[in-house]
Amino acid sequence: MENAEWQVQLGKELYGADFELAHFSVPDSERHGLLGYTDNITPELVFSAYLQGIFPWYNEDEGDPVLWWSPDPRFVLPVDEFHVPGSIDRFLKHTPYTYTMDTAFADVMKGCASMKRQGQDGTWIGTQILNVYSMLAQRGAAHSVEVWHDGKLAGGLYGVLIGKVFCGESMFTVENNSSKSAFVLFARAFIRSGGRLIDSQVYTDNIARYGARNISRTAFLRMESELLPAKLDSDIKEAFAFEVRHVR
Repeated sequence: MENAEWQVQLGKELYGADFELAHFSVPDSERHGLLGYTDNITPELVFSAYLQGIFPWYNEDEGDPVLWWSPDPRFVLPVDEFHVPGSIDRFLKHTPYTYTMDTAFADVMKGCASMKRQGQDGTWIGTQILNVYSMLAQRGAAHSVEVWHDGKLAGGLYGVLIGKVFCGESMFTVENNSSKSAFVLFARAFIRSGGRLIDSQVYTDNIARYGARNISRTAFLRMESELLPAKLDSDIKEAFAFEVRHVR
C-alpha cells in the first residue's frame, strides 16, 4: 500500500470520511530537523504530521509560529532492546504508588508543562498544544499514564499511539521514581499488546537508560511505514491493567 493511501486510511478511521491528509515535505537539507512553520495548529494537522514522522515543537508563550520538526538522527527505543535498570525494577516491587491510564490526561500535560528542565526556559506545552493533544486523547490517539500517591498526582507521562508506534511526548516527576516506574509499566504493557517502537524524538539521558539509541531519519521513516499502519495485537489499557496488577 502506498504511503499516502494508508496515511489517509488511518486519518479517516480517526476523523471520518472528510479527513484530508496535510502533506509535509522533508528536504535533503534542513536546519537541524526544522522543516518549516504554520500559523495555526489543529488535531488533524498534528495527526497528519505524526503519520509522516513529524511533530510540532515551539514556544507559544514567546509568540513563535508553529514549528514542525523531523530530526536526523532520530532517538528511538526498539522494544526488543528495552531493558529495565535494576534500581527501577526493585522499586516497582515495593512501589507506594497507584498507577492509572487515561484518567487525567490534561492534568498530566499540565504537570509536564510545570516541570523545570535543565537548559530550558519556559515550556513548549502552551494552551494550543494542551487543547490539541487533549482532543487527540478524546479520539483515542493520545494517552496518559498517571501516578498517584495519597490521592494526588505524583508524576506521569503522555504521548501519541498510532499502530505499533508510541511517540513519547513528555513526562513529569513530583515524587521519587514516579515517572520512571510509570514508563516501565507502560513500556511493558506496550510490548505485551504488540507494540514495536517507542519514539523519543531527540536524545535524553532518561530514555537512554532503557536502551534507546539514535538511528537515521531514513531508517526511522522506513520503520514507521511498516509499523504505523499495523494494529496492536491487544488492547493497551487491558495490558497496562495487567502490568499494574502484577507489579508486586
